[in-house]
Amino acid sequence: MGSYPEEEVDDDEFAKLIRWMNPPRVVIDNDSHHDATVVRVDSVNKHGILLEVVQVLTDLDLVISKAYISSDGSWFMDVFNVTDRDGNKVWNKEIISYITKSLESDACFFPKLRSSVGITPSKEQTLIEVTGSDRPGLLSEICAVLATQLCHVDKAELWTHNTRVAAVLHVTDESTGGAIEDPERLSAIKKLLCNVLKGDNDSRMGRMTVLMGLTHIDRRLHQLMFDDRDYERVGMKAEVNEKSRPQVTVMDCLEKDYTVVILRSKDRPKLLFDTICTLTDMQYVVFHGTVSSGKEGAYQEYYIRHVDGLPISSEGKRRHLIQCLEAAIERRASEGLELELRTEDRFGFLSEITRIFRENGLTIRRAEISTEEGKVVDTFYLSEMSGNPIDAKTIDSIRRQIGQTVLRVKQNPLLPSKPPEVVSTVSLIFGNLFRASFQSLRSS
Repeated sequence: MGSYPEEEVDDDEFAKLIRWMNPPRVVIDNDSHHDATVVRVDSVNKHGILLEVVQVLTDLDLVISKAYISSDGSWFMDVFNVTDRDGNKVWNKEIISYITKSLESDACFFPKLRSSVGITPSKEQTLIEVTGSDRPGLLSEICAVLATQLCHVDKAELWTHNTRVAAVLHVTDESTGGAIEDPERLSAIKKLLCNVLKGDNDSRMGRMTVLMGLTHIDRRLHQLMFDDRDYERVGMKAEVNEKSRPQVTVMDCLEKDYTVVILRSKDRPKLLFDTICTLTDMQYVVFHGTVSSGKEGAYQEYYIRHVDGLPISSEGKRRHLIQCLEAAIERRASEGLELELRTEDRFGFLSEITRIFRENGLTIRRAEISTEEGKVVDTFYLSEMSGNPIDAKTIDSIRRQIGQTVLRVKQNPLLPSKPPEVVSTVSLIFGNLFRASFQSLRSS
């Protein structure tokens, strides 16, 4: 997986003719299931389509509780049970129309027309990417540099995992509100940020890039952390509770020439996107699969091959896939106390907030930063630098410094739970499995 892998380009006119003769069909059904909206997608198959479909649903903040996947041969058929974040069916006509138009468009089914991985050129924002060793205060130092260079952070996300950190920031020039175009100024920003990353005492030195354009932040963060090899669990603390980690099993299905991947983990938003994103970027194709999730946890089962048409043939590749899927699930895990900030947007606010966190002895485990119609909407997942939970006195101190009406303390959504007990269906893959799965999605 390179920094910006080229999308598979299909310029074959015959393939386009087949696509024109068999346009994608999207059905959104609110009648067949009592507590979920059912989204069915049928189309000519193409590598990467599954991720594009899941990405459209996930970007709308929809929760996928069940899914049935089948893309054997030249046809692609998926069924998803979805709700909004509050567990309600999707009734909003604008959202339903957007899903239909997006999933039936050429942009979804011809990935070369959709810049969901690479950079979309833009004069509105500058893109900054950072990877390196995680340490307390790193985001605060990055924000301080950007503030001194009169850069405003419009949108950003930061993930930490296995002592590594990755961040993607969309920034604008404070004076113009557009992208930063001056080459000398861009060079100065890059030099200052590189100096911040040189604080790492690590053989894998931090890296950063400054580019003109936009990118899909979630997918890009997965790629950055993969390239930084965050899946290598070197020097992990002995007290890590293995039982709390995702359970990933990779086995052979020799009679059908597939590799079977089974994942059990705590359920959380965007879990399906994270696993499908990693499988796709590692050049694996999902031919069949079933997904279910609920209060007891999440279960995912996939039948895959590499894009070369072969199943996994070596123990080393099998172990590598397990490590990468474990990392993909853990990167977005919401460790620590969740704080949400909402207030009027103003220059330097992010630098100020992250400095307050640092001065109160807190480290940022994950962050989601955005501005909406002149309002700051930021979510931080914090813990003490020692790794201990944050005490009430520290929260009160932060509230006094930031403001009572600005700060909201939210509960951690990841409560301990047992993974669901689900029996593997390897031996039934081409029997009644898919028929039964499909019927349960329509009628359960």
